[in-house]
Amino acid sequence: MPDSPHQADLSIAARIERLPLGPFHRRFITLVSLGNFFDLYDIFIVAYIGAALQQSDFLSLKQFSLFVAAGFLGMFFGTVVFGMGSDRMGRRRAFILLLLIYSAFTFAGAFSPSAGWLIALRFCAGIGIGAEIVVIDTYVTEVVPSYARGRYVAITQVAGFTAVPIAAVLSRLLVPTHFLMSGWRWVMLMGASGALLTWWFRRRLPESPRWLESRGRVVEAEAIVTALEAGSLVVPNPEKQGEKTDIRAQKPERASFAELWRPPYLSRTVMLVLFQALQTIGFYGFANWAPTFLLKRGVSLLHSLEYTLLIAMVSPLGPLLAAWTSDRFERKWTIVILALLVAGFGLGFGNSIAPAPVIAFGALLTLANYWFSAAFHAYQSELFPTRLRATGVGFTYSWSRLSAAFTSLLIGAVLVHGVPMVFALLAAAMILVAAIVGFLGPRTNGMVLEELSK
Repeated sequence: MPDSPHQADLSIAARIERLPLGPFHRRFITLVSLGNFFDLYDIFIVAYIGAALQQSDFLSLKQFSLFVAAGFLGMFFGTVVFGMGSDRMGRRRAFILLLLIYSAFTFAGAFSPSAGWLIALRFCAGIGIGAEIVVIDTYVTEVVPSYARGRYVAITQVAGFTAVPIAAVLSRLLVPTHFLMSGWRWVMLMGASGALLTWWFRRRLPESPRWLESRGRVVEAEAIVTALEAGSLVVPNPEKQGEKTDIRAQKPERASFAELWRPPYLSRTVMLVLFQALQTIGFYGFANWAPTFLLKRGVSLLHSLEYTLLIAMVSPLGPLLAAWTSDRFERKWTIVILALLVAGFGLGFGNSIAPAPVIAFGALLTLANYWFSAAFHAYQSELFPTRLRATGVGFTYSWSRLSAAFTSLLIGAVLVHGVPMVFALLAAAMILVAAIVGFLGPRTNGMVLEELSK
C-alpha cells in the first residue's frame, strides 16, 4: 500500500496489468456488454424493418436508402464529437450521455408520423449509437490487462451480436402485426426501453484509471486501482519496479489532433482511415440490405424474414470464435484472412437463388463478418496512447460511418443492375481491406498498451 496519500506504488498501468481477472472484471464486462447489445440491436433492426417499411409504402427504396444513410451520418457526427470528446469528458460520462441520446431519439422515432420524421430522428439516434461503440472499445482496452484484452473486447461483441437473432425473431413476430400500431414501431420501442435499463445499471461503473492518470487526476486513479487490488487480493510490490511516483507532480498529458499525423501514429492513422472506409462497404452492405436483396430476387416479405432469421442465428458464433482466438492468434493476420473469407462468401450469397445455398452462404458470411468485427474492434483501440486513444479511434472509426452513409446510397444505385453486381462491389472492398492491413498494420498481441504507444 502507498506510504502516504502522495505516493503510489508502481504506475497505474503496471498495477492494472498485475490484476488477476476477478468479480470486478466480470461485472464490468457484463454492464458494458449490455450497452453494446442495445447499440447493435438498433443498428441491425434497420435491415429487418426496412423490408416492411418498403412493402407498406411508408418508405420508398430511395427513402429507405436515405433512412439508412441518415443513421450512419448521425453516427459519423456522434463519433467525431462524443467519441473523440471522451478523451476530455471521460469514458464513463460519455457512456451515460450517449445511451440517453440514443434511447430518447429511438423512442421518438417509433412514433414517427411520416418518412421525413423517421429519417430525421434516425439521424439523431445515430449520434448516440456511433460514439457509444468507440467508447466501449476504448474503455475495455484501458481497464482489462493485456493478456485478456482481445478476449474481453470480443465478449462485448458476443453480447452485441446476440442482438442480431433477437432482432430477427422479434421482427418476424411483430412486423406482420398491427396491434395499436404497425409492428415495426414495436421493434424500435423495445430497443429504446432496454437501453434505458442499461443506462441505470451503468451508474455503478468506475472511470478508467488510465484515463484519469492521463488527465493528471492521479489521486482518483490511485483510489480506484487500490480498491480493485483490495478486492482482488493484490498487494502492490514497489521493489519489483524499484521506483515510486509522486502524485502531486503529475500533470495532464498534452495531446493534440496533429499528433495523429506524426510518427509512429501517422502510418496507423492512414491505415485505419482506409480500412474503415472500405470495411463498412462489405460489412454493412450485407447486414443492412440482406432482406431487401431477397425481395429484389422475388422472395416474399415473410420468406425473406424467415431466411434472414435462420442466417442471423449464427451471429453470436463469430464473436465467440474471436473470444477464443483473439489472444491466441495475431489479430492483424486474423483480420486479413477473415476479410478475404467475407469477400468469397459474399460472392457466393450474391449469386445464389435457391433457398439452401442462400441460407448457407448467408450464414457463412455472417459468421466471418462478425468474427472480423470482433477482431478489428480489439485491434483499433490498441494503436494509440491513452491521452489520444478515443481521438484516434474516434477519428478513424468516423470514416466507417461516413462511408456507410454513402454506401447506402451507392448500393441503392447499383442494386438496379442486380444483386450479383452489388456483391462484386462488396468483395472488391474487402480484398482491399486485407491488402491494407497486411502491408500497413502492426502486430499487437500480448503487448502492454504503453509499449505499443512508444
